[in-house]
Amino acid sequence: MDAYNDRAVNTIVVMSSAQVGKTEIINNIVGYVIDQNPGPMLVLQPTLEMSQTWSKDRLAPMLRDSPCLRGKVKDPRARDSGNTMLHKTFTGGQITMAGANSPASLASRPIRDVLADEVDRYPYSAGSEGDPISLARKRSTTFWNRKLIITSTPTVKGASAVERWYDSSDQRRFYVPCPHCNEMQVLTWAHIQWDNDTKDPNTTRYICIHCGAILEEKDKPRMIRRGEWRANAPFKGVAGFHLNELYSPWKRWSEVVADFFAAKDDPETLRVWINTSLGETWEEQGEQVESIGLLNNRENYPAEVPAAVVVLTCGVDVQDDRLEAEIVGYTVDRQTYSIEYAVFHGDPSQRDVWDKLDHFRAKHFNHESGLTLSVSATGIDSGGHFTQVVYNYGKERYYERVYVLKGVGGGGRPMTGRPTRNNRLRVRVYPVGVDTAKESIYARLKVREPGPGYCHFPAHYDEEYFRQLTAERIETKFIKGYARRVWVKKRARNEALDVRVYADAALDINGDSLQRLADVLKERIAQRGHVPKSPPPKPAGFIGSNSDWFNKR
Repeated sequence: MDAYNDRAVNTIVVMSSAQVGKTEIINNIVGYVIDQNPGPMLVLQPTLEMSQTWSKDRLAPMLRDSPCLRGKVKDPRARDSGNTMLHKTFTGGQITMAGANSPASLASRPIRDVLADEVDRYPYSAGSEGDPISLARKRSTTFWNRKLIITSTPTVKGASAVERWYDSSDQRRFYVPCPHCNEMQVLTWAHIQWDNDTKDPNTTRYICIHCGAILEEKDKPRMIRRGEWRANAPFKGVAGFHLNELYSPWKRWSEVVADFFAAKDDPETLRVWINTSLGETWEEQGEQVESIGLLNNRENYPAEVPAAVVVLTCGVDVQDDRLEAEIVGYTVDRQTYSIEYAVFHGDPSQRDVWDKLDHFRAKHFNHESGLTLSVSATGIDSGGHFTQVVYNYGKERYYERVYVLKGVGGGGRPMTGRPTRNNRLRVRVYPVGVDTAKESIYARLKVREPGPGYCHFPAHYDEEYFRQLTAERIETKFIKGYARRVWVKKRARNEALDVRVYADAALDINGDSLQRLADVLKERIAQRGHVPKSPPPKPAGFIGSNSDWFNKR
């Protein structure tokens, strides 16, 4: 906030963990401009919906409850007030709220101050117009005192927008003094320790990098009060700030460690923890997964559905001459068990191939407990040559939890989004962030030992399945000067990967708590008097000849 009033600073970058005040900095700058330094502003959020949420939940209460701001923005109920959800005027200036996914909202108005929040969640391009930040920044060209404020938690190394901006800054970090030796240092995760024997977060302490003294939580407030920002690179007009959760007044060190223990065994949750707690980018351990390692880990299940599985979903890919589908089981700790893969040859424009899919979805599988489980939800892709056929199929079976999906590329998108009904049949179509889904699947495929996130495969799956599952790799490419992580096929067929994406999406759309499903299953087992077998199945190793299960089905 001090840097905003520094005339030598034209750009401010905040790369940090979650919940340490990034959005509040934006709120305070907005309030300061309205009260003390009027001018036109643009507040940019990842989507229009998020801009509306910020306007309602953050801006409106601030304007209402801050004495110095009250009355400076006209009541939206007044005629010709100039106050709408996404555009508000005040004496000497205006504030526009926009979504990075909407090119129309980034144009038309001259802007002095651009405040871009959570930039790593922005799409690569605002429609077909190009980089959202560059588009927004062009609006401020005519102002000598323009400011660009960029904030975000980072994502993937090499493709993180906020990391790129921070690296071009003077890279300031917050130095605090040790209460014992008074030497200044940056609080880093490497110097957090705990009792290795008990793994108890309550034994957490911080070790001074200079004198080795043990620092406790009670020392943190005094250290932070005496702290100061120090640059680690030459200043060229861009002030960059990095902060992690170890500094947070609202988060104890022991809580950060507890979060780490909960996240460390699953690559998906560990990645989120590194991004949102340490404020650092996630660096992939490898660019691809080899099929042979997965092939050698196939197992002989003790039943069609092992005891740990609490729910089944189905993913369906539509090709020009067939449907491909897989039923996948999920456990409470998000291990997956591939149950059955099927290929239904035929013309998707004809009814018979869809009848075969109906029969496949309706199957009951023997659970190790003695009960039977059936598919709870199905995700089916609509992006091929049979979109209207898929729409019809999904509309007729929506209440059977058959979800029509549409893959959307680009990093930073959620696994699934809100459905749209912008089609002739008014079918709910759910967007699927395919890059996010594939990153999640590949992270789990890299887990080598059974445990959270591990992927189990039955002995009858053949080599072709694993070649398709690992048919893509992620590469970093420069598009219009910006690093983008894109998925590239290394072989023609990748249907097994696609159907796994759709099965995961069906689980996400369903929204059921896996723990709640486990509790329900436990009650059913208790009522039947069955007790599941406890030992988990062990990998059976390499299975000799490969069965021709694709053609067999």
